[in-house]
Amino acid sequence: MPWSAARREAYANDQNSPDTLIAVSAASNRSKSDKDPAEWLPSDGADHCTYAATWVGTKLCWDLAVDDAERQALLGPAEDCATTTVVYEPAPGPYPERNPRHEHQPP
Repeated sequence: MPWSAARREAYANDQNSPDTLIAVSAASNRSKSDKDPAEWLPSDGADHCTYAATWVGTKLCWDLAVDDAERQALLGPAEDCATTTVVYEPAPGPYPERNPRHEHQPP
């Protein structure tokens, strides 16, 4: 279901997470572009756990879909990052298009 204008605006203006905007070099920004983890991970392997946890946290926060390739790409960091915790808060709402059956709560 398409997002409402209010939800799109809330997503575009989300400043509640310290991970919303992260300063990176121009080269890193060009390298990543609009790629998901199936197509791009940070060049420094030490950053994979943090990057994957932040990605998953954003997906959970906004109840965003994950395609198969993206899911498969995130399984590696998930296995390698057993001590990394995904932290998120559900996005503000309510938004009618949000389906409560798909709410994800941290364990």
